[in-house]
Amino acid sequence: MDKDVEIGIFGGTGIYDSGLLEDAQDVTIKTPYGNPSDDITVGTFMGRKIAFLPRHGKKHTIPPHLINYRANIWAFKELGTSRIIAPSAVGSLKEEIMPGHFVMPSQFLDFTKSRKGTFSKDGRVIHISVADPFCPELQSSIIESAVKQNIDIHRNCTYVCIEGPRFSTKAESKFYKSTGADIIGMTMVPECQLAREAQMCYASVSTVTDYDVWAEKPVTAKEVINTLEENVKKTRDILKELVRCIPSNRECKCPDALKEAEF
Repeated sequence: MDKDVEIGIFGGTGIYDSGLLEDAQDVTIKTPYGNPSDDITVGTFMGRKIAFLPRHGKKHTIPPHLINYRANIWAFKELGTSRIIAPSAVGSLKEEIMPGHFVMPSQFLDFTKSRKGTFSKDGRVIHISVADPFCPELQSSIIESAVKQNIDIHRNCTYVCIEGPRFSTKAESKFYKSTGADIIGMTMVPECQLAREAQMCYASVSTVTDYDVWAEKPVTAKEVINTLEENVKKTRDILKELVRCIPSNRECKCPDALKEAEF
């Protein structure tokens, strides 16, 4: 199995193939944590080796709370991946962040309940730092690629991650909004913290599909899909430009994440 894949892309809701890769082939990877969400498609774009994995599976059969996040991250690591780009679908908690807009999260609030968020086992204690959960180099590249595509993107936003698969009650939504958070979704945690523990760079670009229910308008899956379908091309345009913008060498601290995390 080749271990020279540089960039991994997680496909979120509505994006089940990258639409980018040349000489693509599907790779099946077994991990100590079980099976990833699906086979991983490996190919090249702009001369760079890229792997693509739809986190919900190619037929969207895996709900957020049942995604095997550890297996997904481990599988990318097995391919040699050092950077992960993670598109996702989110709801808005702010009036000015409208459906159809793009957002780049910089912080998260974790309201998940049952997910396994570490590779740590008995006899090994890891306290990974996620004070700044996302790679600053990748974030800079995302901003650069969005600017080149003339796509506005909200920056420095906080993502509330809930367990799912249900949407929030009005009371919950108003509470999340009261924290000052900007967007809400179901997949970023523990995905981003596992990537940090694996010493991989990780950053997300999120598509806003709806106002969360604080806005007194019930969220429907159909509404989410309709907005996503309208934004799929823009998301792919960002990804294409992003691959061009990502520097060849990593100058961030992500490769050294475990240095001060283990006892």
